[in-house]
Amino acid sequence: MSDLFPDSLPAAPDPDALREDAPLADRLRPRDLSEVVGQDHLTGPEGAIGRMVAAGRLSSMILWGPPGTGKTTIARLLADSVGMRFASVSAVFSGVADLKKAFAEADKAAEAGQRTLLFVDEIHRFNRAQQDGFLPFVERGTVTLVGATTENPSFALNAALLSRAQVLILQRLANEALDQLLERAEHLEGALPLTPAAREALVATADGDGRFLLNQAETLYNAKIEEPLDPAALGAFLQRRVAVYDKDREGHYNLISALHKAVRGSDVQASLYYLARMLTAGEEPRFLARRLIRMAVEDIGMADPQALVQCMAAKDAYEFLGSPEGELALVQACIYLATAPKSNAAYMAMKSSFKSARETGSLMPPQNILNAPTKLMKDIGYGSGYSYDHDAEDGFSGDNYWPEEMEPQAYYQPVERGFEREVRKRLDYWDKLRRERQ
Repeated sequence: MSDLFPDSLPAAPDPDALREDAPLADRLRPRDLSEVVGQDHLTGPEGAIGRMVAAGRLSSMILWGPPGTGKTTIARLLADSVGMRFASVSAVFSGVADLKKAFAEADKAAEAGQRTLLFVDEIHRFNRAQQDGFLPFVERGTVTLVGATTENPSFALNAALLSRAQVLILQRLANEALDQLLERAEHLEGALPLTPAAREALVATADGDGRFLLNQAETLYNAKIEEPLDPAALGAFLQRRVAVYDKDREGHYNLISALHKAVRGSDVQASLYYLARMLTAGEEPRFLARRLIRMAVEDIGMADPQALVQCMAAKDAYEFLGSPEGELALVQACIYLATAPKSNAAYMAMKSSFKSARETGSLMPPQNILNAPTKLMKDIGYGSGYSYDHDAEDGFSGDNYWPEEMEPQAYYQPVERGFEREVRKRLDYWDKLRRERQ
């Protein structure tokens, strides 16, 4: 299974009923939605799942998220929370016969007044025809479908199926959530045989995967280690590189800060040094890929729009090649960023436009640019006087697009560097035409 807790055990049994030799992750599985870590945006009182449970009725849904984030666990607890029968199939191991059996059992349960939640793990692995087979049973309410996938549903699932299910996105577990899992493990099994720095390194290696973290912890418990391991010894024991962090984690944050500032300062040599420091220390490459992407949009932006493309390609290349081959793609992206022209104009535009949006509330756009799909809306002026820019001279009407109660703003101010120099010329040209035509 690719999830935090398996679907081969009941959702909320008496913990004493579990075998003593059951995997640690099984013994620590949540027994209530409130115990699920890292997904409060869904399971909390204001989250989509929290609201459905409070109402006592579930709609079909697709749980989309990385491995080890709790998709199977949430599905089981959902059924228990609203008193539904739980049934599950895995697209990895199941075929048409298994689906027919699951639907027949759901039909029989419905005749007895029992609703069924059908959990489909790795639902994206079913082909298009098999996915279409779910539709009639979902439409007539035979089952409430809960699918789990690690793939983007927009590409992996039929549009017809997506239109009948709500897509809920699970987040990779943050370090705080992973810490909670380790605390639960230590409450059950005792302190891990690790120094504080090694414990932090263990969390870092999990990269948001709770199941992986608990499996690594169980390996440490089973080894009966007498003296606490430091980060280097932990890496040697697990045969997996772990980042070397000092006790207050300053080393980790100091290095990523140094990398970001060296890239921003266009010092390609220093940028490569700090990137190498983190990679050779065992930093998770995906973390570095995410930070490089952030640098591309925060510090380069429209000065070189290809910077973001390069970073996304580097991330994909690393996912395809893995370590150590894929790390060269991260090095290439780092070089590109450090040598690219710099601008934070897009970043500043985002901050100022978001601030303005919060302050102005729900001002209506001017009527001339409102959509008018009905006769009534046309009669009251929606869309009246709209100038179609392609019909205007130079393809530019110069109309005012701002709410009547609001003065036009200037959030985006491109710099005189890189591609933004050309963007600046365009804005100046349109401003000149706008003044002439208004």
